[in-house]
Formats: sequence, C-alpha cells, structure tokens
Amino acid sequence: MKKVFLKTFGCRTNIYDSAVMIQNLKDFEIVDSEAEADIVVVNSCTVTNSADSSARSYINGLNRQNKKVILAGCGAISKGESLYHDNKIFGYFGHSEKKNINALLLKEKRFAAIGDLQSVDENIVEDFSSKTKAFIKIQEGCDFRCSYCIIPFVRGDARSQDEAKILSQITNLAANGFGEFVLTGTNLGSYGKDKNSSIATLLKKISLIPGVKRIRLGSLEPVQIDDAFKELLTEPWLEKHLHIALQHTSEAMLRIMRRRSFLKDDRVLFEMIAQKGFSLGTDFIVGHPGESAALWEEALENFKTFPITHLHGFTYSKRDGTHAATLKDNINKSVAKERLKILESIVQENNFLFRSKQQSPLLVLVEENKNGYQSGYDQFYNKVHIKSDLQLEKEWVNIEDYSVQEDANYASL
Repeated sequence: MKKVFLKTFGCRTNIYDSAVMIQNLKDFEIVDSEAEADIVVVNSCTVTNSADSSARSYINGLNRQNKKVILAGCGAISKGESLYHDNKIFGYFGHSEKKNINALLLKEKRFAAIGDLQSVDENIVEDFSSKTKAFIKIQEGCDFRCSYCIIPFVRGDARSQDEAKILSQITNLAANGFGEFVLTGTNLGSYGKDKNSSIATLLKKISLIPGVKRIRLGSLEPVQIDDAFKELLTEPWLEKHLHIALQHTSEAMLRIMRRRSFLKDDRVLFEMIAQKGFSLGTDFIVGHPGESAALWEEALENFKTFPITHLHGFTYSKRDGTHAATLKDNINKSVAKERLKILESIVQENNFLFRSKQQSPLLVLVEENKNGYQSGYDQFYNKVHIKSDLQLEKEWVNIEDYSVQEDANYASL
C-alpha cells in the first residue's frame, strides 16, 4: 500500500474535511509525516495571501523532495489550475470530491476534479479517536458578500447539513465517550435558513443528547444572534465563550466593507453577552482600502469600549475577484501591521483582566501533555496548564485554585 500524508492548513472546517478524507482512504496507509509518504495531500486555505503563500511554500518544499502532491481545499478552487499547469502538483480536487479521494489518488494520470459548489456535504466523520473533542460540520458556504472575502466564491452559497444526520453523528460519538462538540461551518449562524430551522433550534436538540457536556461554536455574525439564540446564553452546556465577527469598529468602514451589522447594535450585543459572564472573541481586519488615519482613530476608540477578550486579527489581503480589490485608497502594509499590534495589545490586557476577575471554577478538558504540563481549554476558551502526576489527557478536570499569568492560567493537582 502506498503511504499518504495529509497536511491541513486553515480553519476548523478544513480540519473536519481532512477527517473526511482520511476516513475515505481505503487503499492507502496513512502516515504521520511527509518524509514517510509517497503521496502528500495538501488541504489548503485561501482566505489571505499569507495562507496561499504558506501552502505554495510547502508545496515547493515537497517538489524538492520529489513527492507526489495533490491539492485539496479552498486553494484548489482558487489556485489549483495555475499550480497544475506549472507542474507543481499532480492533481487537484474541490470540496464536493473529497469523498472520492481514494479513487482520485489511485489515478495514474494527472487529474483535475473541481466538482461543484452547490452540493451539500453528506459526509459523516465516524472516528475522532485521536482527538479529545469532536468537530461537527453543520453547514457549508456563505451568502454574505463582504468586500474583502473570497470564501463564498470557493465554498459557494450557504446550505445546511441535514439535521437528522447531525444529531445521529453526535449521538454515536457521545455514546463512544465524547463530551465536547465543536460545531463548524463556513457561516455557522446561517444554519437552517434552507431547512426551516435555525442554529438555536439545532443547539437545543443537540443539548438533549445523553453525554453531551459542552458545545462550542465557530464564528457567528452579529446579525445572526437573534432572540432565540439569546435565550440559550444561560444554558450550562453552551461554552461561556462566543466568537462574534465584527471585522471593524468604524461605522464608515463597516459600510465600505459591505458588512450587514451596525456599530451601535454590535456594542449593545457585546455588552449584553459579556454581562452574562461570557468571554468574547472577534475577527478584525486592519488596513482595508479606505481605512484613513481618521477612521482608524475612530475605530480604535470604539474598539476600546468593547469587552473583547480574544482576537483573530488580520492585515488586509487583496483577493482578486472581490469588491475590495477594485478600491483605491490602499493602506501601507507596515502601517496596517502597527495598527494590528495595538489591537492585540488591548485584547491581551482585556483577557488578563477577565481571567483575574474570574471567580467560577474552571472546567477543563485536557487535550495534550507537553513541556511538563497537561493542558486544555476552560469554558471561557482560555488555556490552562496543569502540573500533575495523574494521567489527565481526555479527562474533564474542575479547577478551583490556579495562578493567573499573562500567557495562560496555571494549576497543580
């Protein structure tokens, strides 16, 4: 049997897609490194130029090792054709083809199998045995057309997974000992719009499954947090952390970026959720065309008023085919990087203060044993490092006594 290594770049959805691919590789041996592999499948991300560059650099390294390279993921849609014609890859395939990975890798001739962007992902991952938590993909695609984003063009419009299949998958995994479930998707909060359902309805049904202890969510849009969702904020099974994508805190920039939310509403939403004891993360793009010095200063002052404890920040990356790529007022990269550093510093301080004021015991699912610590995330999505002689990996640990340090919380058991 030929040996295959699967390299995953990007988001939680890609992690899930990689699990689907591994599950469908029946005629190959899965190995832990490219050095052992005859074939390397690169499950790529294309959300930024940096993501494209990382995948391209990795592929170039594989070429120097004379590896047979197959490209999958979002980068296969945006960059697959050019890499194929430059002979950098043996073949490439789109999202809808990942279930056919076994047949594709058996091909002796170079191939392109782009698939389509309308299919609903019917693949169910049955084995997360190497993980401490299970990733559940509930939807695909996005109907938003934000100025900067290429993802709708490589993942298609929003469409939802069948509810019964989601519940069946979680029921099976919970019966096999999994207690934490991470719901993933391209635009998570759009779940159910094509199924006469909603993300809140789905969450309620998942929570009733025996064995489900904690549900974590990927990124939500502010406009998707409706009254039905707000009613769930006191439920013990919902992780006390939400990631809500602001992208900016200048009203003028939100309009330039073609966002659907409004600053005043965003602030009210964040304050309400924070008052219920949640930590809050967000996405933020600095350096988008039109972000003048005046708008940046306005955004910075507004940002300081938001109770944000986690940040996924980016400097703007031009993506051909998007509206933003046609705009003029471009921002110097070094200026954008400095602006991002300021936001990161603010959030780092916010996070430290949040952890310092926290009085609730920390419920940690231990995920790894590394550098002398057994570590995992608490219900607020903060890292906790534990010193213990006990074998805690994949165990739930309740921690009342711990030390709050700048990088993480530390405890001894």
